[in-house]
Amino acid sequence: MGDFDETNVPDVFETEADLMEKSMDALNTGEEQDPILKLRLLCLSRGATGIIGLSRQFRNMDDDGSKTLNLEEFVKGMEESGLDCTADEIKEMFSKFDYDNSGNINMTEFLVALRPPLSQSRLDIIDEAFNKMDNSGNGVITLDDIKGVYSAEKHPKYISGEMTEDEILTKFMQSFEGGRGNEDNQVTKEEFTNYYSVISASIDNDEYFEYMMKQAYKL
Repeated sequence: MGDFDETNVPDVFETEADLMEKSMDALNTGEEQDPILKLRLLCLSRGATGIIGLSRQFRNMDDDGSKTLNLEEFVKGMEESGLDCTADEIKEMFSKFDYDNSGNINMTEFLVALRPPLSQSRLDIIDEAFNKMDNSGNGVITLDDIKGVYSAEKHPKYISGEMTEDEILTKFMQSFEGGRGNEDNQVTKEEFTNYYSVISASIDNDEYFEYMMKQAYKL
């Protein structure tokens, strides 16, 4: 795994920016790409909010709570997301996940396949951070939950005096919700995991990732 040096632990804001740039570069190679991979790169080029925003787009369309989408709903969600996919690519993505040819796909399975893969050790530390904040155990965290848990003191704008702790925490909460005007100030475990799957994708070393999470959430 290599030597671990705490002084070289990546900053979450720098890693996200780096990942956005690399994803955009990968999109601009001109090579033909698998539609799912292309969609993942499109989402990652928006940073941590990309996959979260698409997830919220789909959840808002799930009026009956079935956690499934038909082709018409899927196409509408993709179009409203603003992600640059052709009609043929959208249909190909849908068909890949319509395993039984029922005309419906499972949203959870689709979104899990879309996000960058996570090792079990990283999933465990993400779960630990979420569970520490979820005081009620209802699977949702709020701004009040994260006060005293997430450390805002290390944020560059707190250090410079540009933002207060409350401002940073509010902005931090919004980062889990996609930032597309549909925030409800509540973060589900899925949204939390999706966010850190993106951050994780730009950190090669498991120990670095674990240290970053422990520092941020005082684990």
